[in-house]
Amino acid sequence: MMKQDRCKYSAKGKLVKRSWGWGYGNKILTAVIAFLMILALGGCKESRQITSEIQTVEGYTDAQIMLLAVTEKNRYSEVYTDQIWQIPVDEEGTTFQEYLLGEVRAFLEEVKRINLLADKEGILLTSQEQERLRELSEDYYESLTEADRNYTNINLEEIYGLYTEYYRAGKMVDELTQNVNLEISDSEAKVIVVQELRVTDANEAQDIHTRVMAEDVDFSVVARAVSEDREVEKLVGRGERSQEYEEAVFSLITGEISPIIRDGDSFYIVKCINDYDEEATLERKQKLALQRKDMAFHKVYDGFIAEHSVNLDGEIWEKISFSEEEKSSTTGFFEWYEDYMGQ
Repeated sequence: MMKQDRCKYSAKGKLVKRSWGWGYGNKILTAVIAFLMILALGGCKESRQITSEIQTVEGYTDAQIMLLAVTEKNRYSEVYTDQIWQIPVDEEGTTFQEYLLGEVRAFLEEVKRINLLADKEGILLTSQEQERLRELSEDYYESLTEADRNYTNINLEEIYGLYTEYYRAGKMVDELTQNVNLEISDSEAKVIVVQELRVTDANEAQDIHTRVMAEDVDFSVVARAVSEDREVEKLVGRGERSQEYEEAVFSLITGEISPIIRDGDSFYIVKCINDYDEEATLERKQKLALQRKDMAFHKVYDGFIAEHSVNLDGEIWEKISFSEEEKSSTTGFFEWYEDYMGQ
């Protein structure tokens, strides 16, 4: 379900691809955890204002912020150790806790900006959509334990407000990208699987090529022994490598070995393992389609946000901290959304 959530909202713009734990943790850390969050919830129902360059709009309550923060925190609790939160993730010493809260804040600010654009464009929800979102909110609220509700101090209307803005943001993106041609040809999206070795000496490349072309020589064994790159087996898609490399490699059929390919200061010898990876090609088609939607959306959105900078202020961000003591276990905010509203 997590993977579905990521793909679903990724289809709605660049903002969502970077947000919400659907993958961004695995590029920073590898560990496993059980922990919880401690929060001094002073004035939880106070709405945090978002300041825009041209107007002030209603932001999110502390309870709404807390619900999404604890949701992400609990999702990580199923994967990472209790050492994660104070581990630095960059050269400036930003801890993972600070990073995650920054992502939550950036997500909410982005959703708010898109809703401001939806206001400008007159994007409204139908009565059927409102009813479905109301049903979703009620069922999700009922799924929360008493500990979840006490810890976040969330109420039904606040949940409905979050789901409504989340859905409306997606509807706005769909509206701006509905005429985008998402048909991607097999040729454009084609992905092949290769074993590749790279050296920087021309004479060595010639000797190696003679060697791998001999009968009964295991190309992968030679590649792992002599290649100056650690990774030998690779997926290669159109437009990802140099023209010289692609002309040679995409002409290969399964089992063939390329001639020596010179690319800059390097010399490559490549064996084709699969001249058409169907699954990887389908995934790349989806990725290229998302990129097209993203470009179309940002043609309008980037100009809008240049005049509508928003900043979700509030002491809540300084009050949130993590501990091993369990206060809430909710993880399903986006799973419930996908079950009700996903297509």
